[in-house]
Amino acid sequence: MGIIVKKFGGTSVGSIERIQHVAETVTKSYKEGNSVVTVVSAMGHNTDELVSLANQISPQNSKRELDMLLSTGEQVSISLLAMAIQAKGFKAISLTGWQAGIQTESIHGNARIETIHTERIQKLLDEGFIVIVAGFQGISGENEITTLGRGGSDTTAVALAAALKAERCDIYTDVLGVYTTDPRIEPEAAKLSHVSYDEMLELAALGAGVLHPRAVEFAKNYGLIIQVRSSQHDEIGTFIGEENQMEQQSVVRGIAFESNVTRMTLNGLHNQVDLLPKIFTLLASEGIDVDIIIQSVTSDNLVNLSFSIKSENMLETITILESQKEYLGYRSFDFESELAKVSIVGSGMVSNPGVAANMFKFLAESSIPVKMVSTSEIKVSTVIPKSELQNAVHALHKGYELDEINNKVVVEN
Repeated sequence: MGIIVKKFGGTSVGSIERIQHVAETVTKSYKEGNSVVTVVSAMGHNTDELVSLANQISPQNSKRELDMLLSTGEQVSISLLAMAIQAKGFKAISLTGWQAGIQTESIHGNARIETIHTERIQKLLDEGFIVIVAGFQGISGENEITTLGRGGSDTTAVALAAALKAERCDIYTDVLGVYTTDPRIEPEAAKLSHVSYDEMLELAALGAGVLHPRAVEFAKNYGLIIQVRSSQHDEIGTFIGEENQMEQQSVVRGIAFESNVTRMTLNGLHNQVDLLPKIFTLLASEGIDVDIIIQSVTSDNLVNLSFSIKSENMLETITILESQKEYLGYRSFDFESELAKVSIVGSGMVSNPGVAANMFKFLAESSIPVKMVSTSEIKVSTVIPKSELQNAVHALHKGYELDEINNKVVVEN
């Protein structure tokens, strides 16, 4: 048997009882003959609690010191899990990110992994240890502790699995796998048996919270199989990899959504070739992530430009636009909040025309207005009123018959 990397999130290690359950899961895989590396997050809401402590000191804390603080959360969970495994009679050892050889770039708060020196982990595996590694953290070339930002533990696990040439990486969550959409919104959501890398990248980037896009990107680059499965139920989950030729691909495979979107509109811009670089370079320099962009030219050759942002960035964006009005040269701006983005994703959309038309038809039949649209080869996104989000998900899920997706399987002789 080969190496299997298992990752458990904060909920899965949120109590001593749950840590002991994780220990049972890990040792079961070890007894089956696998070499096991386990990556864990901080317990429960520990990271949020640490951030709250820092904010009580000052809302403008050094990013270096925040990394130093936040990295302690994972040290608690890895040491407790190692103790739980040792108590069951197995050899186990916990390693921080730097002890595990995870080298990152020199950016605090959102560092990217540059390389992983696997010699120590491999030696421990050869000696029969179950190795527990702290997720979300590494060390820079300047020997500074760094953290990997949102979804960092997923990225740690997948990067370790790639570096160790593992058979696969199992990501344990509080759901049974990847669903056609969020079952909390749509009760008829179905668990998918397989999802392609490209589909999962789109779903993750568009709001599906099961996996972080960076982790999926890592897996795709190294051809690593990921299984998303439940930490509470011993059931096969969803496999993420190359296209599954044994399964008849539905045109649409999933629906993702984001519930806090704001549309900004700049009116009366001069129609110049450097217009878009000026605006979006300015916003990017302030860390504002822009999503859907729509440009229209008026009869007097002026430009009206609309773009969507996360609502949490609305006030900052307004401040930037107001302070740079002369530089940007617009006549006025307005905004609309209380919006949501709903997206359909499926690799089968490439060879099936009319998918977007059906999406608009399903939304229109439910009297849901569409504010903005964005498309790519395998996804269509629409911005709609936030109040219509659940209705839109239901209409699209029913319209594309996603509740029947697991019945659409054929085996070629």
